[in-house]
Amino acid sequence: MALKVKAKEQKIMVGKYANTFRYVMIPELYAPLSQDKVIREAALRSGVSRGVMQACWDAAGEVIRAWATEGHSVALPGLGTMRFGLRAASVDNVNDVKASLIKSRRIIFTPDTDLKHELSVTAVQITCIDRDGKEVKRVTSADDGNVEDDESDNNGGNNNGGGGDNNGGGDNNGGDNNGGNNGGGTDDGEPLS
Repeated sequence: MALKVKAKEQKIMVGKYANTFRYVMIPELYAPLSQDKVIREAALRSGVSRGVMQACWDAAGEVIRAWATEGHSVALPGLGTMRFGLRAASVDNVNDVKASLIKSRRIIFTPDTDLKHELSVTAVQITCIDRDGKEVKRVTSADDGNVEDDESDNNGGNNNGGGGDNNGGGDNNGGDNNGGNNGGGTDDGEPLS
């Protein structure tokens, strides 16, 4: 199995490549799997009935939701951990600290190292599409995982259009996470004063 990626030629609007056309890679996502299909497959693989698997799935979901919203970091076996995070403005005076400084609350997912490794060695199929929407090339490779991390060249930016910046925390499904792993910070990555 391979991950599918599109490399689309797009005009870059900001950064050191502003006003130039570059091939930008974005993941091609498959159709979302329904909860029912996941439960049926898990029941089949584990040898328990679908009803028992449904009850376990529902109970695990309730426990994870309750603990994560109480501020716990919750382990998801074989996947990683999820935890509460926030984005807030900083202030220089303790008397100015108030709940209204919090701009957003979210769940941050940090993948397990085994899962990250498995993803890093999964083959990739790239379809290159020019600015006119025509397919110009296909690349298929077995990714050895030795991909150079070029984030330092574009100031931590993410020009790939797939996901979001993740400068100091776990993946949070598409948003920025400039606040570090402590779950708190400001828009510019500074801790809440």
